[in-house]
Amino acid sequence: MATIRNPIEYANDSLKGLGHVLGSTFHAVGGADETRHAAPPAVAHIGLADLREALAKGFNDFGAFRTDVIFLVLVYPVIGLVLARAAFGQDMLPLMFPLASGFALVGPIAAVGLYEMSRRREEGHDISWADAFGVVRSPAFGAIMVLGLLLVGMFGIWLFAAQMIYDMTLGPEPPTSIGAFAHDVFMTSAGWTMIVVGVGVGFLFAVAVLAISVVSFPLMLDRGTALDTAVGTSIRAVRANLWPMAVWGMIVAGGLVLGSIPLFIGLIIVMPVLGHATWHLYRKVVPRP
Repeated sequence: MATIRNPIEYANDSLKGLGHVLGSTFHAVGGADETRHAAPPAVAHIGLADLREALAKGFNDFGAFRTDVIFLVLVYPVIGLVLARAAFGQDMLPLMFPLASGFALVGPIAAVGLYEMSRRREEGHDISWADAFGVVRSPAFGAIMVLGLLLVGMFGIWLFAAQMIYDMTLGPEPPTSIGAFAHDVFMTSAGWTMIVVGVGVGFLFAVAVLAISVVSFPLMLDRGTALDTAVGTSIRAVRANLWPMAVWGMIVAGGLVLGSIPLFIGLIIVMPVLGHATWHLYRKVVPRP
């Protein structure tokens, strides 16, 4: 039976939670004793058939959790609309595309709860959307937070770079209207220079994020692996599977672009499918010991 806790009990539980977060953050730097000196996880070679199977399992998980994950990821279209409103209302129109494409940079953070749901389903548990927050009890929660902050930092650097590219091509003055901006982008040489340079720089950011995060988040969640080992394993996984990982990156980027049109509503489906599929891709790339 539920009871109302007194302030002392509440404070004690809060301190325990804080201690858990601090301990997890320490783990993020060096790893727990049992994993600090362990051999790095083995990495398998995969093919395009494995990508198809991972996507099929992602759709299967989405079908099993449909109501729960739609509720869970409903916030992403809302965030997208807020960003769009900010872009149109505060002379940030040149950053509209960088903001939208930035979902690919921070997407791995948003998908951590989906990884947890797929992991628990593998173990045969009954799942609800609340289970996505079970990640906070993971021994690697601090490591996940640190890597998440790194990706947020990369997102900020990408926006700064995008603004610099605009300033050096069509800027630095903000566009006078949406129509004038569209004309300058597609009908002038400076606009095409901005597109080519912007896509090229954005591609480099996307490759960097894919390399350090494609298996690191699920690996930390699954095995409590230290941050440096998880990131190193992710980079080795990409190097060992350059073509399949390149295709996977294009699938993720294309899915997020389609999910953003119109009005980011498609992200309600795209985000959970890609999140669950990434967990199953991790299972393919980093076999169980």
